[in-house]
Amino acid sequence: MTAARGDDGSGRITVQRLTKRFGPVSAVEDLSFAVERGTVTGFLGPNGSGKTTTLRMLLGLVAPTSGEARINALRFGELPHPARVVGAVLEAQGFHPARTPRAHLAACAAAIRVPDAAVGHVLRAVGLDTAANRPVGGFSLGMKQRLSLATALLGDPQVLVLDEPANGLDPEGIAWLRAFVRGFAGQGRTVLVSSHALAEVEQTVDHVVVINRGHCVHQGPLARLRGRPRVLVATPDPARLAEALAKAGMPEVEARRDGRLAVTGADPARVGDVALAAGVALHGLEAERVDLEQLYFGLTAGAR
Repeated sequence: MTAARGDDGSGRITVQRLTKRFGPVSAVEDLSFAVERGTVTGFLGPNGSGKTTTLRMLLGLVAPTSGEARINALRFGELPHPARVVGAVLEAQGFHPARTPRAHLAACAAAIRVPDAAVGHVLRAVGLDTAANRPVGGFSLGMKQRLSLATALLGDPQVLVLDEPANGLDPEGIAWLRAFVRGFAGQGRTVLVSSHALAEVEQTVDHVVVINRGHCVHQGPLARLRGRPRVLVATPDPARLAEALAKAGMPEVEARRDGRLAVTGADPARVGDVALAAGVALHGLEAERVDLEQLYFGLTAGAR
C-alpha cells in the first residue's frame, strides 16, 4: 500500500443522530460518534445491538430512517471512487467455490479499475500468496476472512471497516490481524472494527464506541474505559502508610474490606518507595488489573 495521504482531514468517519427502524423494531436509535484518522476504533456491543446495521448504513447498503453517516464528510453514495476511499469486510462469504483467490481478486480489480498488480500485492499483504491458485471452496473460514480483507484492500483505501474480522481465525491469525490493523492505522489511515468480544480487540484499539439495543452507552479512549490505575497494598500499619502517601501527593487512599489499601493514581514502585522512606512494612503490593470484560458487560447489561 502507498504512504498515507496528506493532512487534509481524509479518513474521518462521522455518524450523527443515526436511526434505523424496521417496522416497529428500532435497530439503531439516535446514534452519534466520530472516528478519527490514524486510529483504530472498536465498535462494541452484544450480538443484535445494531453494530452491523450501523456499518451497512455507513456503507450505503441500508438507508437510514433519519440521521446520517459520512466518510470524508460525504455520504457513501457521494464518494467519487468509493473503493479507493473505504474497504469493508462485512462477511467472509460470497466467493464462488471453484474460483481461485487470484481470479476473484482480478475480477474485483477490473470492476473498481485498479491495476492488475494490486492483486499480487494484496495477496502477499494478507498471507494468501501461496494459496492464490487454489479453489476457494476448500478454504477454512479463517482463509476466507483473509481473502475478504484482500478484496477490501484492492483500492488502497484510506479507511477499513471490519465486522467481526476475527471470526474463524486461530490464535496465530488473530495476532496477525492485530499487527496488520495497527500497521494500517500507523500509516495515518483509519480502522473501524466491530466485535461483540472486548477481549478480542482490547490489545488493538485506541478508542471504543459501545452500543446496546441501538443506543450508545459509552464512547471515548480505551484508557478512559479502563479508568485510573490503582495499587493494592497490604500493610500492618495502614493509617501510617495512608498519611505518608498523602504527604507524598497520593491522597486517594481507600480501605478495602479485605484489609488492604487501594491507592488510586499510583504505581507499585512509587508506593513502595514511600513506604520504605516512612519505615512502614509491606506484606503485599500489586497493581490492580481492571477487568475490562466485566466493565463492558456492566455497560451493556445496564443499557435500555
